[in-house]
Amino acid sequence: MYYQSNISPMSSFPLIESHLIGKIIPPMKVTIITVTRNSERYLQSCISSVQKQKYDNIEHIVIDGNSDDNTVTIIKRNEESLSAWLSEDDNGMYDAINKGMKLATGDIIGVLNSDDMLENSMVIQNIVDAFLENEVSVVYGDLKYVAQNDSKKVLRVWKGKKYSRNRFFGGWMPAHPTFYVKKNLVEEFGGYENHYKTAADYELMARYLFHHQVSAFYLDKFFVKMRIGGQSNSSIGNRLRANRRDYLAMKKNNIPFPFLVSLLKPLSKLHQFYTKS
Repeated sequence: MYYQSNISPMSSFPLIESHLIGKIIPPMKVTIITVTRNSERYLQSCISSVQKQKYDNIEHIVIDGNSDDNTVTIIKRNEESLSAWLSEDDNGMYDAINKGMKLATGDIIGVLNSDDMLENSMVIQNIVDAFLENEVSVVYGDLKYVAQNDSKKVLRVWKGKKYSRNRFFGGWMPAHPTFYVKKNLVEEFGGYENHYKTAADYELMARYLFHHQVSAFYLDKFFVKMRIGGQSNSSIGNRLRANRRDYLAMKKNNIPFPFLVSLLKPLSKLHQFYTKS
């Protein structure tokens, strides 16, 4: 295991005046967690998209699952822009994200997958502005699915919707790679429950947004370019297992008629296939 920290003190950032609360405050720190496992192919473009952000107060943490390719070499090459990283065995993606959350010192936490990229250099600034202007605990937005070998080729689009708790009745969920949350929520309500496997992200968002009814704001902007892939929809068997886990997550968080809603959940995403912008 290796851990390296370049976390800058808050005092190194210029103070800003908040028009919302009328006093001088430090800018909000945003923690971005990237989980890797043999991610040498696309990791550099992921890290570079964070390095290009115009917002200064970003803490980028990389949690590697003991890769045996060149992933760690790429991480070391980018150490100056990373706040912390470690490489060790884990129990899957969501276990690794939880490790990153424990290391996080930011006011806001988001996840950027190792083969994904932030859409443009203003994404984090826009997210912080949305938190401040709307005084909410969660901000989410839109997602582009792009071809693996051509990030400019958009294949599908996940357009979010204005937040309403009732949307969960129809199987709705925000796009997880666009989901940014106040750290105090993680401390209060917990991180990802790894035993839900591919439904762990849905379970966490349902727990926060539906069960605990935290405040949320939909920012109508693209946050992430996500390369097409993923295991939950790769076969009928995987889709059935994913539906079973969705059902258990819904039941746990008291979403009414969980069996019916688990069937509606995949249908709620059909619009992605005919929306391209």
